[in-house]
Amino acid sequence: MRIVLVGPPGAGKGTQAAFLAKNLSIPHISTGDLFRANISQGTELGKKAKSYMDAGQLVPDEVTIGMAKDRMEQPDAVNGFLLDGFPRNVSQAEALDVALKADDVTLDAVLDLEVPEDEVVKRIAGRRICRNDSAHVFHVEYKQPKAEGVCDTCGGELYQRDDDKEETVRKRLEVYHTQTEPIIDYYREQGLVVTISALGKVEDVTTRAMEALKR
Repeated sequence: MRIVLVGPPGAGKGTQAAFLAKNLSIPHISTGDLFRANISQGTELGKKAKSYMDAGQLVPDEVTIGMAKDRMEQPDAVNGFLLDGFPRNVSQAEALDVALKADDVTLDAVLDLEVPEDEVVKRIAGRRICRNDSAHVFHVEYKQPKAEGVCDTCGGELYQRDDDKEETVRKRLEVYHTQTEPIIDYYREQGLVVTISALGKVEDVTTRAMEALKR
């Protein structure tokens, strides 16, 4: 299957992408991984992306699209892929259609993870990260540490990242609504959109997604 995963920040896209890709035996292709791989390998696209990033500028769509196209043409993606974080806007979605058409393939589904805005804010603004190891993540409501403000694993101080503060989260949601959300309507016109609720336990959302994709 060839799938695009869409949803607001805090919807659990990365988590669901990993589970779905494993269940469907297709590679999980995320924008972040594409950038890191191309930059670390010193590809021409990676060098271009790094030059923009070092200058504090947004990486142009054509560079991101080039990276995605190269990755989708790798042998492990011959039977499908799951795109996470790409396309981010309608122009990227249109360019993706052109790239796929050139290879005589089409998308099978666009999985839209639906989460109420207040829940997104609660999920992200409630996160607390360990200063010693950012892999240790807690939540003021959903995953409370045994001692307030202290990491259960190493005893490090828990803090709230600037990116996770409510004001920042709401700004990120505005960007999502204006730039990324329109691709849902774009793909809906093609009959590709499958919308599911991303509320509840991770495994329940995965089950819901697999059932929806089978339909």
